[in-house]
Amino acid sequence: MKQITYILMALIFMNMSCITKTNKTETQDSSCEVRLITLDPGHFHAALVQKTSYPQVCNNVNVYAPAGDDLQEHLKRIDGYNTRDDSPTAWVENVYTGTDFLEKMLLEKKGNVMMTAGNNGKKTAYIKATLSAGINVLADKPMAINVDGFTMLQECFEIARQKDLALYDIMTERFEITTILQKEFSMIPGVFGQQQAGTPDDPGIVKESVHHFLKTVSGNPLIRPAWFFDVEQQGAGIVDVTTHLVDLVQWECFPGQIIDYTKDIELLDANYWDTPMTLAEFQKVTGSGAFPGFLQKDVRDGILHVYSNGDITYRIKNVCAKVSVIWNYTFPEGGGDTHYSIMKGSKSHLIIEQGQEQGYKPVLTIKPVKGTELDSFEKELTEALKTITAKFPGISLSKQTEDSWTVEVPASYHNGHEAHFGQVTENFLKYLSESMMPEWEVPNMITKYYITTSALEMAKRKRL
Repeated sequence: MKQITYILMALIFMNMSCITKTNKTETQDSSCEVRLITLDPGHFHAALVQKTSYPQVCNNVNVYAPAGDDLQEHLKRIDGYNTRDDSPTAWVENVYTGTDFLEKMLLEKKGNVMMTAGNNGKKTAYIKATLSAGINVLADKPMAINVDGFTMLQECFEIARQKDLALYDIMTERFEITTILQKEFSMIPGVFGQQQAGTPDDPGIVKESVHHFLKTVSGNPLIRPAWFFDVEQQGAGIVDVTTHLVDLVQWECFPGQIIDYTKDIELLDANYWDTPMTLAEFQKVTGSGAFPGFLQKDVRDGILHVYSNGDITYRIKNVCAKVSVIWNYTFPEGGGDTHYSIMKGSKSHLIIEQGQEQGYKPVLTIKPVKGTELDSFEKELTEALKTITAKFPGISLSKQTEDSWTVEVPASYHNGHEAHFGQVTENFLKYLSESMMPEWEVPNMITKYYITTSALEMAKRKRL
């Protein structure tokens, strides 16, 4: 009899251990428009969505995830936001860690918006199951990492359409002030002229992003999960960060326009390559003492080869574009992730640089093309500034050389990459409340993932 009692008590304890809370009290506010669900938060971007609070979002968040380090790191970040001195949040994380966490989420349906940022190999299936259950989805990029995932993602958008749900990915780079201003100046004909088509060897628009495996987030060293370095789970670099860059090409060159991948896109070239990592470096960034089995396919002579780098050259409508992403192990002292971009117009080039010379902060420069009458151009630029400052007070221009001007941006506009997650979320919440998304958003998301996943296939064929 005692043995049966012990067994029953153990079963009860195991069941209780699947449900934890970061706060002993749980309140349900029926006035909240949005009840948030977090699913399998394996990437720090999941927490950054909650770095700020939103009036229409309930403080209680239901989290469904496997137990382990990924979940604990997520909860530690949320707790850090709740306990900080400056504008603390008040999130209550109600956590379920049973092995059936996905099925449990779909059965309980305790929220109307699911947020997911984690293992990209699972993400597309998570999105499809969630939409099928009638729940809106806010997803970290990328939403698909291969051509099979792209096909499933198309099904996801169709499910969302049929059920009148929102499916949206987190495009933070649209909120970077120098990118915004690059777009704004490109829409002023007197300064930019017309976007130049360029050629595959000299594209009309170029975007390059440099990232680093070892970095800090919210002031703390970032511990990355070991699966982050597996292309089958995280995705190769050519389908990951390039998502942002492809999005910006569409958003800047063709604002408000629908891009149809079946007729507006022509892939021209694609490549991908690795970043080597020693076991000591791997240990420092993951906390893991050895390369796990699923990474052995990429380990040669004791060195892990992470296929995190890639580039894509393609024609979008009539414009040749090139995007590339590079991952280094870590950055030089005082440095960080960087972005380079150039838009080539018939009157000027709009150039964003973020290297050592710029103090690793993005700087936008306007440089008229050769042969331009500079006095006339300067008058056009001065006049254009009035249009810019009407939208962005405090922006100014400083002449650096006879034929280049730097766009001076007050520090208040540089709110940082982490803050952009809150801005994207606010945008998404606005779409939800209005039950309307711009007509170009969905087709352009589909086109974006067609470009990245098809480019990966092209790059693979080149390596055979």
